[in-house]
Amino acid sequence: MSYDCSQPLCCRGGQPAPGHAGAGFWGDLHNCDIPYWTAEAILQYASALEKIDFIYYTGDLPPHNVWNQSREQQLYSLKTINELLAKTFPNKTFYSAVGNHEAAPCNLFPTPNVRSDNISWLYQVLADNWIKLGLPNDTRKSIEHGGFYTTIIRPGLRLISLNMNYCSWENFWLFINSTDPLDQLQWMIQWLQYAEDHEEKVHIIGHIPPKQCLASFSWNFNKIINRYENIIAGQFYAHTHNDEFVINYDEIDQQRPISMAYITPSLTTFSNLNPGYRVYKIDGNYPGSSYWVLDHRTVIMNLTATNLYNQTIFIDEYDVRNAYNMENLFPNDWHNLIEKLKNDIDGSLMGLIYQYYTKSYANGNQCDHNCRRGLLCDFITYRSEDSHACDLIPY
Repeated sequence: MSYDCSQPLCCRGGQPAPGHAGAGFWGDLHNCDIPYWTAEAILQYASALEKIDFIYYTGDLPPHNVWNQSREQQLYSLKTINELLAKTFPNKTFYSAVGNHEAAPCNLFPTPNVRSDNISWLYQVLADNWIKLGLPNDTRKSIEHGGFYTTIIRPGLRLISLNMNYCSWENFWLFINSTDPLDQLQWMIQWLQYAEDHEEKVHIIGHIPPKQCLASFSWNFNKIINRYENIIAGQFYAHTHNDEFVINYDEIDQQRPISMAYITPSLTTFSNLNPGYRVYKIDGNYPGSSYWVLDHRTVIMNLTATNLYNQTIFIDEYDVRNAYNMENLFPNDWHNLIEKLKNDIDGSLMGLIYQYYTKSYANGNQCDHNCRRGLLCDFITYRSEDSHACDLIPY
């Protein structure tokens, strides 16, 4: 199959043009997703090796072939991948979020006032699949309404799974109504207040990070995080495919970090990335646990070596506390890391962070001063269209 094509996604059939190399059996680092058997091998490796209590799965099961997607193909992808997950991780509960590629056409999630189109076909299938993967039946109503839900994971730990497609600047339906069209933020506030009243900690998961939302949603979302900072123990997003983190800062004191959002690396190679997954170690083994992230470890498949030797080669890429010499992973620890990096943008640690950002496809020498400054800016910009934090980074 060719990795050089005129389509939005390559490696999907056809012979390479004369003089052009084809994709490897296990995948390619160009404009391609991974084949089914590579995903299967990675999941089997994780299942056999890792000690897993539960799994956050943050969306985008279908391929990234955008306008070539159909409703039937989306449903096939959802069924196929969810069956693979259930088979590979028996007796484990998946806590899922809906990605932007699940819709057909992708990115387009109609709001309730749009009568000419609806998305109920997707939400009904998601509810069926997610409940089969372990969610309780009482989540069905809100999933079928809008692809979001809340549930208890452990005593004292509540999960809120959001459908971030109703904040995305790529969802053109929001130009008709972008003011919380499903009342999802109001729903989230009600559950956060419930959690506070009942002394619960909360994890928030979603596909699209708030920094990539429309500004009105993003800024209001940050206000909500600010108000409930004492009970929100972690946020987990996806979408970018890279290994990133974002710090929330206080609305008034914009140098006081209040919450952490982890943007996890993707399984897909799309584009110029090794496949990867992440394991979090969370404080949660005793009554009154904080449920903060204590550490996380990222595992990658070295795709070049895997294709070269025709056998899967996995690497423990890094443990974050050890790699970045961090005492803990509280917001203030990440803030201190950022301050350290600001004073040494061109140093080796910032180069290492860029390497991990690409899942070791590239190294720090391939990211110049402006590239590194831009990356730092991304790490401290939680609200879209907000340049204040970036202005504090030395040129």
